[in-house]
Amino acid sequence: MPREIITLQLGQCGNQIGFEFWKQLCAEHGISPEGIVEEFATEGTDRKDVFFYQADDEHYIPRAVLLDLEPRVIHSILNSPYAKLYNPENIYLSEHGGGAGNNWASGFSQGEKIHEDIFDIIDREADGSDSLEGFVLCHSIAGGTGSGLGSYLLERLNDRYPKKLVQTYSVFPNQDEMSDVVVQPYNSLLTLKRLTQNADCVVVLDNTALNRIATDRLHIQNPSFSQINQLVSTIMSASTTTLRYPGYMNNDLIGLIASLIPTPRLHFLMTGYTPLTTDQSVASVRKTTVLDVMRRLLQPKNVMVSTGRDRQTNHCYIAILNIIQGEVDPTQVHKSLQRIRERKLANFIPWGPASIQVALSRKSPYLPSAHRVSGLMMANHTSISSPSLGSLALGAILFLEVLCDPCFLHTPSSLSGPVASMTSCESGRPSWSSSARRTSSRRTLTSWTHPGRSCSSSSTSIMQPHGRTTSPGAPRSSESPKTGTLICLTGWPRPCLTDHSLRAQIRDLTHLFLINTHTRTLLAWGRVYFSSYEIIYV
Repeated sequence: MPREIITLQLGQCGNQIGFEFWKQLCAEHGISPEGIVEEFATEGTDRKDVFFYQADDEHYIPRAVLLDLEPRVIHSILNSPYAKLYNPENIYLSEHGGGAGNNWASGFSQGEKIHEDIFDIIDREADGSDSLEGFVLCHSIAGGTGSGLGSYLLERLNDRYPKKLVQTYSVFPNQDEMSDVVVQPYNSLLTLKRLTQNADCVVVLDNTALNRIATDRLHIQNPSFSQINQLVSTIMSASTTTLRYPGYMNNDLIGLIASLIPTPRLHFLMTGYTPLTTDQSVASVRKTTVLDVMRRLLQPKNVMVSTGRDRQTNHCYIAILNIIQGEVDPTQVHKSLQRIRERKLANFIPWGPASIQVALSRKSPYLPSAHRVSGLMMANHTSISSPSLGSLALGAILFLEVLCDPCFLHTPSSLSGPVASMTSCESGRPSWSSSARRTSSRRTLTSWTHPGRSCSSSSTSIMQPHGRTTSPGAPRSSESPKTGTLICLTGWPRPCLTDHSLRAQIRDLTHLFLINTHTRTLLAWGRVYFSSYEIIYV
């Protein structure tokens, strides 16, 4: 019996990539834009019921819920040839239609007001499933609806369906271009916390890497949003191929997650796909082999996440799953794995199995392909928490720059109720406006509020190594004082950062970044020593 998955599409980005995803699934399963099975689609070996269900007139309807706070994107979907594919009762538009204004707090606040209407749709769709396995959330972390409303839905889904899996396809912002959304760092970091705490699996889709791949690999000079969305839909459809075309392993979502995520918090995955071609370059593509595909998947230029140059030397894989599609002989897979192991192309963690998992899946018989073999890599890699990942570290630095300007604090601080966790951090933590730029050139201010305690430079000592103590504002003679801002990302995997010149240890902070606000560099994790600092909880 297939285990059903409900897809939730949030905001402009989520609905656009979801639209391309359903177009791809319809093409692979031989379903027309009206939801009718084509006459040539005679094979019945695929499992359409995982993502579709049949109506009384036997046409197929996606198990999708389309949500947005402004009507533009959904109206464009309803005016497309695929308008009749969706269930009109599963489309929700805000009555006001004003959107979230690219504001996380606005999206989160509106989610509290409209959650009953949204969960009426989700509950009805869940009740219509025979064996619901989980939810797939498509959204962006940089806008207002995808980040704010997405964060709210993640929290409520965990409360309402605690035994169901939640996987997200999260689009991270492009850090190579200047964004017109000034508060984008707010939205990104606040959404990261909810993705860490409330999602079972997060597939990171970095816009920076997607644009790079479209430019370098597909030779598109100025890739459009539509071309980038098609690239994302290729990743989404390939990652679900083992669910729709069952084989000997990874036939359900829990199988995919269990093979890639050893511990719950290490659930941020990166993906890679090869070969990527456009219609104009099909004729120039040479023959592909299993070894060629698997070797290319390990190359950083084919990965959909931007990582630093130290990815190969200072970081390693936690787990790898390669989904190989096409006419593949298992003996070829075995020889390819042996060759990769001999050449040491993949560096694994020492405390886990050092092997690449491979799932074989057949291609759609209804969709012509230019290649005999294609492959998707889903990898759990330690460089996802590296400071070279633009979506995290640069976002944190931009977060500080925006935070230091009080004009950007007015809108979130003017909201109340459900966004109290944003403007006044939980459990007695300080508000953003009160913690921004409190350092002074005359005297050192090193104070923060933590659940159950309050510390200040005049009365608090911080434990040093070997049991010694020192005042936070009194640097030792052998060390130069540092000025910075601490950002505490609760629940985020620990960064691979060390700085032995930073001695004092700040205790009881779960996950911590020290950022030098003058040099715009990420200094250290955990052990910090500097003359003046602030702490911001996210």
